[in-house]
Amino acid sequence: MSLKAIIFDFDGLIMDTETPWYYAFRDIYQEHGVELSLSLWSRNVGTNFDEFNPFHYLEEALQTPIDHDHIKELSEQKYAVYIGEAGLLPGVAELLASVKQRNLRLAVASSSTRDWVHSYLKKLGIFEAFDVIHTSEDVGRVKPDPELYELTLARLGIDASEAIVFEDSPNGLKAAKAAGIRCIIVPNEVTRDLEFLNFDQRLASIAEFDLEAL
Repeated sequence: MSLKAIIFDFDGLIMDTETPWYYAFRDIYQEHGVELSLSLWSRNVGTNFDEFNPFHYLEEALQTPIDHDHIKELSEQKYAVYIGEAGLLPGVAELLASVKQRNLRLAVASSSTRDWVHSYLKKLGIFEAFDVIHTSEDVGRVKPDPELYELTLARLGIDASEAIVFEDSPNGLKAAKAAGIRCIIVPNEVTRDLEFLNFDQRLASIAEFDLEAL
């Protein structure tokens, strides 16, 4: 079947929000004399804190309760510094324009919250570009479960073979492939050394993707 839609993950793919979060918690851990390895942190990339909860892990490492509200506030302050004036990752704006020129549909399927995704898409000025946006509130199970992608396909009214997914994490890749969708991975600083299996194409940047070659 012909291509009818492009589906994007959000965090780390449209905008690199993942690296700043890692840096923020890494700093907090260091301030408590605990190391937070990238391999450990990456377990929650593309999903939720079920795989790795940084608050609980810090408590276990310190063997004492911590003030979750204080750590959360501190992490948000540090995240704001690291994220700075970050914008769209390379190639995203150009690909969105190319997709619209070809009259293809656009969607976002993210394990993050609705407020998080919507607010950033609006800040970046691309909210209206997407025909469908689904987030964690729309499903019972987030990635690596395929529910987000299955819901997105249903909302778009297309078959899995008529879409391509862009993902930056193994959890996202697993979800896309479980839904039967072709998946192009574009790892970022946090995910580039993780193990990716069964992807259809790997790019260093979305800017490398050639829509016309499809």
